[in-house]
Amino acid sequence: MSPLQCNKLHVVIGQTEVCHDLDLDFANGQCWAIMGRNGSGKTTLIHTLAGLRPSQGGTILLQEQALHEHARRQIARHVGVLLQSDYDHFPSTVLEYALMGRHPHLGWLEWESQDDVAIAEQALQQVDLLELKQRDINTLSGGERRRLDIACLLTQSPAIAMLDEPGNHLDLQHQIETLSLIRDQYRDRLLLMSVHDINLAARFCSHALLLFGQGQTMQGTFADIVTTENLQRLYGVQIHSTHVDGHTLYYPL
Repeated sequence: MSPLQCNKLHVVIGQTEVCHDLDLDFANGQCWAIMGRNGSGKTTLIHTLAGLRPSQGGTILLQEQALHEHARRQIARHVGVLLQSDYDHFPSTVLEYALMGRHPHLGWLEWESQDDVAIAEQALQQVDLLELKQRDINTLSGGERRRLDIACLLTQSPAIAMLDEPGNHLDLQHQIETLSLIRDQYRDRLLLMSVHDINLAARFCSHALLLFGQGQTMQGTFADIVTTENLQRLYGVQIHSTHVDGHTLYYPL
């Protein structure tokens, strides 16, 4: 069973046509990089695939059932979204925030159990925030807050994770450690992420979806799709590549 499919998907935001007649059949074990210039619609596409906004045409299937036929709580049990940024107007501790990831799994008026707390604390441990679990989230740095958002997603443990610029605010060490953690957690599940860093995408992603603008897209395995020719068309700058220790590195000129 395919966890997620889109057929003839048409997505528009403002004057930007993100994709037109996009057909994709995602599979478990895949990690997709969604790549394109600023304003090309990467975030909009993620929100559309997650059911947070409507498309302008086509269908999205979650577990082979039309996305709009699923209840919102049911979608939240299957799909988790890491937003680019998330600002809170209500105070909470780090642990309380991470526990929000368990809400889709609870019944109405049901409180978190000790098992839920243990899941949240394990996620905080994985992103190196457990010692801060009683801290007010408004006292965290941007990088710590980003790692907390990721801990909340891990606490939710959805079958499909959609990450919008997951490396935002993270230093180089935490980018590698955090994305390695997420990739390991999703070896047998589906992972989609919008990325600007080509080399970060090359390190972690098996597939790529390129958004060229005006509804034009290209998709397939990372090795087949992410070439210097396609990247130059995508970003409008000259890009070269080199090979180091068996890895391909990309850099602009």
